[in-house]
Amino acid sequence: MKWLRFSLLVLGVFSLCYGTSGDISGVKKMKMQFARVFEEYTQALYQRYPDIRIEGENYLPIPLYRHVASFLSIFKLLVIGLVIVGRDPFALFGMQAPGIWEWGQGNKIYACMMVFFLSNMLENQLMSTGAFEITLNDVPVWSKLESGHLPSMQQLVQILDNEMKMNVHMNTKPLHS
Repeated sequence: MKWLRFSLLVLGVFSLCYGTSGDISGVKKMKMQFARVFEEYTQALYQRYPDIRIEGENYLPIPLYRHVASFLSIFKLLVIGLVIVGRDPFALFGMQAPGIWEWGQGNKIYACMMVFFLSNMLENQLMSTGAFEITLNDVPVWSKLESGHLPSMQQLVQILDNEMKMNVHMNTKPLHS
């Protein structure tokens, strides 16, 4: 029993350090959500525009959502630890344990899985922005946040062609003194 408590303590300290470091799991999942689309677009654009440099980065949600997701991550581990150890946190406040807590004590594996998956679902929802923003020379040319959808490859190529033509025309205009 002491080994289990020590393991939970180490896990809690590790998650606290990890949760406050600013790199929480929701960010990675958000990045992976559009990684396939980003890779497909990158390959197609490199074939059409071999001199272009393409960079991808995460679009972080507002700080409030990041902090709530971090809190949920730590709270999830605390609840799972309490379920495993069998401690009743409601007794500390002089309250009677609700029925779901009693059910969780009788079904520890299911309760831990339920807490884990529901918390992860909420964390991912908080960390997901759905952003797919495209800029060319620091000029925004497409925003999924504004349009509500990803551009088709044909739309993206047409937008980039128009932007590049405009840049070429602006760079080749003679300057009048």
